[in-house]
Amino acid sequence: MRCSSQRGVVLIMVLWTAVVLTVLVTVLASNIRLSANTALHHRTGTLAHAQLMGAVRKAEMELMMESMPVPLGVMDNVDDDELQRIPAYRFNGQSLSLHYPAEENVRIRIYDHAGKINLNRIPRDRLQLIIEKRLGGPDADPRQVQELLAAWSDWTDLNDAALPSGAEDEYYTELDPPYTTRNNQELDTVEELRLIRGFDELFSDVDLDAAFTIYGNSTTVNLNLATREALMLLPGMTEEATETIIAYREQRDIRTLTELGELIPVEVTLEVSPWLGFNTSSFYSIYAYTEEEDSSEARQAYLQVVEVRSFATLPRVYKVHPYAQLPDYAPARIDIGELPAIN
Repeated sequence: MRCSSQRGVVLIMVLWTAVVLTVLVTVLASNIRLSANTALHHRTGTLAHAQLMGAVRKAEMELMMESMPVPLGVMDNVDDDELQRIPAYRFNGQSLSLHYPAEENVRIRIYDHAGKINLNRIPRDRLQLIIEKRLGGPDADPRQVQELLAAWSDWTDLNDAALPSGAEDEYYTELDPPYTTRNNQELDTVEELRLIRGFDELFSDVDLDAAFTIYGNSTTVNLNLATREALMLLPGMTEEATETIIAYREQRDIRTLTELGELIPVEVTLEVSPWLGFNTSSFYSIYAYTEEEDSSEARQAYLQVVEVRSFATLPRVYKVHPYAQLPDYAPARIDIGELPAIN
């Protein structure tokens, strides 16, 4: 009886030992598997980051090469009328094939800031036109328009005295969280616009980085480079006119306002023409991201804002955003057909 009892105790001890060892082995295996997955994801992330940054560097090289003189007789890209396409106009957000190709799964889009509205160079009367358009055009409340203009003036003037219906520190320090007015004629970032009283609501559905810039000295917007977001903010511009311009420039450069007048209604051309120019800038937004199929969500990308002064010096980096939202780069949403030949 005693021997049988001892054998039972030994059996229980063996079973418990087996259970404990099984648990230990399971935990150890889980830890090893977790470590292996962590190492794999770290390697994948490091490789993806290296590919992305490599693509950004190649995009910088592309911009530096753009400032090099073109050899005589070289016509790399011509339209249907055998006219040389202006190479600098390809920096309008279209997916680029670089001279030094990036990885196959990495996409590069470059936006010349000449295609955006410059907040640091916009005259008050033009800002008023944008405000009125955002508030309903002819139906805009004049009092609300003047309040927004006063808030803008108080933010960008050099004193602490509030204008009638304006806003200075007394207003902003009562907010949660509190802050003070800029009191500088130039904004430091595009996003600073949302700090000015009323402007966050005014542009609540606008991608500010896509529509505006603070870099450079241009007071006009180049239609060949303009983002869809910037075009839609221009007074007089309609959605149909915007899509027509985008469809046209996919095939041919817009070289004159006369050419624009043949493309969109005359009344739209007359209203928007004071805003337009054909200059380019030395400031660019480089977007790099990996291609994902069947992605319906707003795409994020690595953003770098640079200034390119010459092909002999590296670009100067002004801004980096690892998770920036891409501008609306979709193709034209209307079909204008094959363009007639230019006589």
